[in-house]
Amino acid sequence: MKNTFTLIFLLFIKNYIFSQLTLGLESNSQWYIDDDKIILSEEDAEDRLRTNSYLKADYSIGNFDFTTQLEIYESKSLLNYSPDLNGIDLGIVQAKYQNNKRNLEITAGHFYEQFGSGLTLRFWEDRQIGINNALLGGRLKYSPVEGINTTFLSGKQRIGMGFDLSESTLYGVDVETNLSTLSSWNDTDLSLGFSYVGKYENLEKEYDLLPKMVNLFSGRINFSKGNFYSGAEYVYKSKDALVEYGIINQESQNTGNALLLNFGYSKKGLGTDITLRRLENMNVYSETGLGGNIYNTGVINYLPALTKQYDYALQNIYIYQAQSNLSFDPLQKAGEIGGQIDLFYKIKKGSAIGGKYGIDIALNGSYWAGLNGEFDILDRSYDTDFLDFGEKYYQDIGLEIKKKWSKKWSSIFSYLNQFYNKKYIEETIGEVKTNIAVAETTYKINRKKSIRMDLQHLWSDSDTKNWMGGTVELNFNPNFSIYAHDIYNYGNDDDLKQIHYYNFGSNFTKGSTRVGVQYGRQRGGLLCVGGVCRIVSEASALTLNISTRF
Repeated sequence: MKNTFTLIFLLFIKNYIFSQLTLGLESNSQWYIDDDKIILSEEDAEDRLRTNSYLKADYSIGNFDFTTQLEIYESKSLLNYSPDLNGIDLGIVQAKYQNNKRNLEITAGHFYEQFGSGLTLRFWEDRQIGINNALLGGRLKYSPVEGINTTFLSGKQRIGMGFDLSESTLYGVDVETNLSTLSSWNDTDLSLGFSYVGKYENLEKEYDLLPKMVNLFSGRINFSKGNFYSGAEYVYKSKDALVEYGIINQESQNTGNALLLNFGYSKKGLGTDITLRRLENMNVYSETGLGGNIYNTGVINYLPALTKQYDYALQNIYIYQAQSNLSFDPLQKAGEIGGQIDLFYKIKKGSAIGGKYGIDIALNGSYWAGLNGEFDILDRSYDTDFLDFGEKYYQDIGLEIKKKWSKKWSSIFSYLNQFYNKKYIEETIGEVKTNIAVAETTYKINRKKSIRMDLQHLWSDSDTKNWMGGTVELNFNPNFSIYAHDIYNYGNDDDLKQIHYYNFGSNFTKGSTRVGVQYGRQRGGLLCVGGVCRIVSEASALTLNISTRF
């Protein structure tokens, strides 16, 4: 009922009082239903109907912008979201002054920010994986001359609802200098950046050996000329306490560091991008005791998995997540080292192989391993060599071919080979090797109507073994579609786990409003967005998604 009153009140303001007010609503609801294969636990079954809803209002007047977001998690948040997201409360409240003539921006309240690639600091919201780690405080952005941008910020981080804040206080400074702009270079772009992030947390009463300040320093450079581009960033983190199973070990304090290199070349019909990264003990949380929590609560920096983000369901069963933390139990790990490469080539139109429309070919691969070193389990100390590869964690090689046969008919063929070290990534047991093939085709029936189908198969002789799957999607027009999708673990040695994970649904879009309804089963495992993941459990549910903006 409170939600309804709030919505009516904001609609009244929108339509009758202010003309510069924008409202956005997103609501994701699930009604969990047991079936013959998937049954909720008794605890989860107590609240079968759950909703995550976000009502956001933006108002502008002159140089001022005001934003607030109401968040509703009733009767509880969707399964596997943090239990701290509960009830109805404000999510963010923000006031911002912006003066473009003076190159000045001042923000008070909650805000999002990123320094460099995010290795030192990233505050952002991603509702799909339950992250909103906004900072509540103040931020100043100022550009004294064109080509120099500075950011200063301080505050406490949101670790639950909008005003559930960390005990620590965060400080940050970022300076970005574009030398090309300052020197009026026309054909070359060169910029330098420096970031500092400090966390002040006083745990002296419980842990008298812990430092009150944890500091991160970062330097970066980006260079591009013609079709070539490159970038590098290095981060140093001062000593931080080891956290295992949520327990702070003040006797074990270690520094951390990160190195990120990226370079590539691109021109019409040809492109390549290479990214290399080394992470050592780089997890940073606004409260030390939050280290390693499964909800990403209190995370300060952005450490995504650097592999290709695949499109198909079977390609996302064995999905890699970055291994940046330090641990001694049950396994000795201090970070990861590796990289990924993407190649793109277009066979020209009109050639013997390309045919009338040409062929797009994309090849990608990644390799990630642990840091090789010596670990003392009793003392909780370790030593690693900077460029020495240890245990292999993950490897993939993928090929994708896109071919347009006619004005109405196009296809995608994809092959993926994976190695997934389940023992080190999930800290369970085993290694998994997979081969995955996908064929997709789309046919335009007329100007508005089309049909899309895909077939998928995963071969594996270990873990859950073979899978198969497919999708049929009928688009009646750009606004309305229906679909059916299923993946089936027919190769599982356990007959009870040979489950169809089917889904049937429809989407309707009109203007800025989108409504989606779906019924089916969710496979348990990792759900990842942009390389950041959260764990989801098996469930069968009716789902309703509504989003609009006006």
